Amino acid sequence: MDLSAINPVLLIASLMVAATPLLLAAVGELVVEKAGVLNLGVEGMMITGAIAGFATAVESGSPLLGFVIAAVAGATLSTLFAILTQFAKANQVASGLSLTLFGLGISALMGQSYVGIKPPQMQDIHIPVLSDLPVVGPILFGHDIILYFGIVLTAVVWVVLKYTRVGLILRAVGENHDAAHALGYKVLRIRVLAILFGGACAGMGGAYISLIRVPQWTEGMTAGIGWIALALVVFASWKPWRVLLGAYLFGGVTVVQLNLQAAGVAIPVEYLAMSPYLITIVVLVILSADKSSAPAALGRNFHASR
Repeated sequence: MDLSAINPVLLIASLMVAATPLLLAAVGELVVEKAGVLNLGVEGMMITGAIAGFATAVESGSPLLGFVIAAVAGATLSTLFAILTQFAKANQVASGLSLTLFGLGISALMGQSYVGIKPPQMQDIHIPVLSDLPVVGPILFGHDIILYFGIVLTAVVWVVLKYTRVGLILRAVGENHDAAHALGYKVLRIRVLAILFGGACAGMGGAYISLIRVPQWTEGMTAGIGWIALALVVFASWKPWRVLLGAYLFGGVTVVQLNLQAAGVAIPVEYLAMSPYLITIVVLVILSADKSSAPAALGRNFHASR
């Protein structure tokens, strides 16, 4: 066992990378649930975005275009969920689970010819002076643009939900869709747009895994990140900054367990592999004492005739 081999600066920088796909997916799902919709298909949308973004980046040579197409793929898959739940009035839980199974299946089919291929690399942003600072530079100012986009997106979602009329309407639909409809708001339109936003974020989160975090395609490579994103939204009490905290906690524990394995710590690999999930859930349960912030209409279908 050689713990001196672990570089704390690289550890923290890797933490931010590991947290980004979870952060993107969880922020998107938070908006969906704030609108009163429970979409359990996050894992399916993430894995679909992972292969769509990977294939696009390989064929076009542009990782950035890969992320755009991944967002489109995630939103397209979420459209199926929106049609089933908002127009056909299907059960949201069953539809979400079906979406995950569908996404896992279609991604495996699409990705057969991309196994073993390396995607083009997305360059990190170099900020003059700041990127060259010791310790702080590599940690905060030496990452790719999507990582910063995830942080900015979290801040924007927080501001919109808390301080804008758009956020107020979205929360009103999630709390009482009948009252919102009576006030003249288009409940179905608002929920469909929220679902599409959540799908796009999940797709980008999946593409981040296949293009940056683990630059390759492997069947089922999201490995439960979508389910952790769902749990994170609940345990974070539907608050964007708690989602950010939880994502970085999960990313930190994930990176630490990988470094401990590399350092030869005498703990069974299976226990280290399950530690990020267990520790994240336990800590977030402790942090989420306030359960009153759950949208009152979460998971309930809206019927305009009522």
